[in-house]
Amino acid sequence: MSSLVGTSHLQLASFALGMIGWIMCTVSMGLVDWRVWYVDNTTIISSGIAWVGIWKVCFISYIHVSPGYEEQFCHKFSGYDSSIPGEIYAAQGLLVIAMVTGLLGLTATVFALRNISMGISCKIPITRFFLVGGFFYIFSGLCVLIPVSYNFYSVTHNQSIAFPPSYYMPSSPVAQEAGAAIPIGIIAAILLLLSGTFSLSYRFPVTTNT
Repeated sequence: MSSLVGTSHLQLASFALGMIGWIMCTVSMGLVDWRVWYVDNTTIISSGIAWVGIWKVCFISYIHVSPGYEEQFCHKFSGYDSSIPGEIYAAQGLLVIAMVTGLLGLTATVFALRNISMGISCKIPITRFFLVGGFFYIFSGLCVLIPVSYNFYSVTHNQSIAFPPSYYMPSSPVAQEAGAAIPIGIIAAILLLLSGTFSLSYRFPVTTNT
């Protein structure tokens, strides 16, 4: 058992990094400030700042206020809004997949570490669980990295979005910058990819009886 525990330090780190990365992925997915838009017309957008997320767009307004929001108007994106760019809908799908596959990776790693902690010296289930967990972590990290990079590219090139009139949003901002969700997503992707690399690097000790 001691030899098994001694060979799984990186995999313990893999579980810790995977857990943090998965949590940050979930946080990034829920945040509305993926893109921060600055607008010059403050008639409706009172603060001159709007937050564009992957699920909805929000801004402070003294004219239009959504129910349940204090001095804030939010409009959720609909699946049939063809004006919404593809990177937003891609982010919705890929981040949901990332959350699920990241959770599967954590589950596989837990089973492998459980076998080690219980002194189960059977090579096949331990190595397979680490292998499966590593692939899930890496796949999850890529599913986070792709939409985050795509949206960051859109921000740096100040790309516009032709919002429908019901959104009360201009099609182009004066300027825009990356919101908190993007750096959180980048860190989440890095942690998940590192976690997958650590998990895949596991080598069962040759001297242990199987």
